[in-house]
Amino acid sequence: MEIFPQIIISGASGMVGQALQSHFVAQGIPCSTLVRHTAQPGSSAYFWDPYHFEFREGMRRLSGIRAAIHLSGDNLTAGRWTVAKKQRIRQSRVQTTRSLVELLSHLEHRPEVLLCASAVGFYGNRRDEVLTEDSSSGDGFLPEVCREWEAAAHSAADLGIRVVHLRFGVVLARDGGALAKMLPVFRMGLGGNLGSGHQWMSWISLPDVMQIFEFCMNRQDLRGPVNVVANPVTNAEFTLTLAHHLHRLAIAPAPAFALRLAFGEMADAALLSSTRAIPARLLQAGFVFQHPTLLDALQQILPA
Repeated sequence: MEIFPQIIISGASGMVGQALQSHFVAQGIPCSTLVRHTAQPGSSAYFWDPYHFEFREGMRRLSGIRAAIHLSGDNLTAGRWTVAKKQRIRQSRVQTTRSLVELLSHLEHRPEVLLCASAVGFYGNRRDEVLTEDSSSGDGFLPEVCREWEAAAHSAADLGIRVVHLRFGVVLARDGGALAKMLPVFRMGLGGNLGSGHQWMSWISLPDVMQIFEFCMNRQDLRGPVNVVANPVTNAEFTLTLAHHLHRLAIAPAPAFALRLAFGEMADAALLSSTRAIPARLLQAGFVFQHPTLLDALQQILPA
């Protein structure tokens, strides 16, 4: 007997997407994915090309799904931001979101909710300002992309779908993302501040991300932007806490000029930018973090 999915995920090949699939499978919740390669017969995947979208008859089996989750997006920190790279960053977020909303528009019974990734990059470089979901958008390339991204997702509201914009901070996990890239350097005792270290970092543990997805799916009063972050720390505090947890020194800072020389515009927008976002809506809704502090998260992710 065919088991129809309750949840569909696009962008499922990334760290968060893979973890989500495992999370739902462990709970016995049928979950399918949208993939850009030919799906194997009998698999739970559906082929789609979000850049040249065409609704396929087999997609009608998605009618009646409970939730759609959209995670697509080109890696921001993989290399310098050339004109072509910035175009990929924008299109991989905005165009794919538009295509997913178009797919959902064809379904006879549409999902109750669309959970669409966004980022705290929406706020831009705000120094020490405390940022909630009601804070304005910032200036520059990343805030502009986030505004377009969220606008594309919000069009699903016209279909009667509840839309949640998940503004992610840095997701901390052992085997992927930013932390996995930092670990070899810090374990050699070569970690250090990025620039002055005064910039604020908004972070979240991967286990808390899983719970936030489930929480936002089940809370029908949650819609619009939700900051997927815990308690922000400065880059200097992050560096010191990680080094101390690993029983290492952190004595090799990366000067701002060197980061700019190596990475150009991306250095200022992603590595040196200060975003002090707090999870105001999650806390107001009663969400309880497993890892409310950075040390809590590191102790779970990197047990001694």
